Amino acid sequence: MTPPKDTEHYYAEQPKSEAKFGLVQTRLRGRPFEFVTASSVFSTKRVDLGTRVLIEAMKLPDLGCVLDVGCGYGAVGIAAAAFNRKLRVVLTDINRRAVLLARQNAERNRVSNVEVKHGTLYEPVEDLCFNCVLSNPPVSAGMQTVEALIRGAPAVMASKATFQMVIRSKIGKKTLPQVFTEAFGNFEVLAIESGYRVLMAQKQ
Repeated sequence: MTPPKDTEHYYAEQPKSEAKFGLVQTRLRGRPFEFVTASSVFSTKRVDLGTRVLIEAMKLPDLGCVLDVGCGYGAVGIAAAAFNRKLRVVLTDINRRAVLLARQNAERNRVSNVEVKHGTLYEPVEDLCFNCVLSNPPVSAGMQTVEALIRGAPAVMASKATFQMVIRSKIGKKTLPQVFTEAFGNFEVLAIESGYRVLMAQKQ
């Protein structure tokens, strides 16, 4: 992720700029989606390429709970909820404007199996247990945040649950496999496309 130019960081908790709204219409896995976006939220003019690569590659469980951590306006989590309506999908973000947009977008795309929570990383879901965790992490917030996102995931995951994260191929190519292995004991590249890779690990 790269923050929009001339705006606040999309990982600010409470954007102070006046919201300038937009509408993104797209197809994901061959299905139509529509997302309301706003300034000071990541990727306002289109579903960004990294998010799209993650959505196309992600492996969803048949049943259970899925978490989209750092959800932005909700594309990943809402897509997951639409693809499998038996799932309970929880979306979290530190950006309050993003949280409001994600709630609107869940309604706009007619997915009722979605809940959106405000907070930092896993704080809003410490009492929950997930079968799958998905993320397009805020790289611009620093690699410490990305590593915290990886290392904190097992605490909210069920046995055999998967953690799936998209990142630019050139970022953390040497360090992230080690972080994944330390956190999970395993690591694999689920997909490589358009300068991005989707990394996956399973909780043992």
